[in-house]
Amino acid sequence: MAREFDMDRRAYLKTVGVAGATTALAGCSGGEDTQVIVPGTSAGFPPFEFTEDGELVGFDITLAEEVVTRAGYELGEWSDISFESLIPSLLDGDIDLVAAGMTINESRQESIDFSDPYWESNQSVLVQEDSDFQPGSVDDLGDARVGAQAGTTGEGEAETLVADGTIAGDALRRYDNYTLAVQDLENGNVDAVIIDQPVATTFSSDRAVAVAFIIETGEEFGMGVRPDDDRLGDLNGALAEVKDDGTYDDLVTEWFE
Repeated sequence: MAREFDMDRRAYLKTVGVAGATTALAGCSGGEDTQVIVPGTSAGFPPFEFTEDGELVGFDITLAEEVVTRAGYELGEWSDISFESLIPSLLDGDIDLVAAGMTINESRQESIDFSDPYWESNQSVLVQEDSDFQPGSVDDLGDARVGAQAGTTGEGEAETLVADGTIAGDALRRYDNYTLAVQDLENGNVDAVIIDQPVATTFSSDRAVAVAFIIETGEEFGMGVRPDDDRLGDLNGALAEVKDDGTYDDLVTEWFE
């Protein structure tokens, strides 16, 4: 995965973020005069968001920065918190935008609004690369210990397996982030991890884990905002522009190829 950056641009955005922090309260208010958007994410989900050399990087990070600035707003300081805390923090006004590989679904749409979709994904089942346990479908999970990140659609898939009796309730292990889940998989503390497909591919290229099979879910990722935020139209317009002028394809190449 390419990890090269336009340092002049990133330095500029960082400077803007520091300046924007002085007006962060205004940015969180969602008022008509607001010019600062404070973004939030949850690192540990490469290549969408993760930390490298102490810096928050990833596809979601660069895409959100591009969309926010093109929409005519200043970028506040990134807030890196647990995935489960993102929607509550958004609704409380601590952040203005969620950019965290978040799937658009009916449950989340009851409390927040989403941008137009920017990514399609399914779920993958990761196992140890050299393990004797190599399931070909969910029916093969049986007595397996299955891990997932709390609050994600991967956890939802695992909970469905518990509900239909495919795996036992005490076999489901929840984690604060997928980096911890995959570490436990490598260490043999779980037998499988259910995780979004592109993230599973990244882990399998860097660690001793492999994708056993795919669960077709047809998910779409979107950026989340509060329902009362009238800046969503500007953000969607900027997202469309990023896709139309080739910038989006450049980011895909940078982070996924």
